Amino acid sequence: MTNYLVTYHGGGMPETEEGRQQAMAAFGAWVGKVGDALSDPGAPLGAAMTVSADGVHPGAADGPVAGYSVLRAADIESAVSLVRDHPFVGRGGSLTVLEAVSP
Repeated sequence: MTNYLVTYHGGGMPETEEGRQQAMAAFGAWVGKVGDALSDPGAPLGAAMTVSADGVHPGAADGPVAGYSVLRAADIESAVSLVRDHPFVGRGGSLTVLEAVSP
């Protein structure tokens, strides 16, 4: 099995406490659905520093990432199928699925 990094872009959490609780419940239901394929549920991301050939700068690199998860799947198509109905997409966000290439 291969690991796949799923990055979260846009979307965000609802503004009300009730909305946040519903969003977390929907995420919990998705976690339960994908089961052992989810090797790291990830976390929302906060402050960022960018490291480049120009040095170290505060802030995110182009195309900010708002969170991540790590899945195990046989191939990228299988990994994509695991996130097609992810609740983050339903809140207006998008997900990028990337193969984590082992050295």
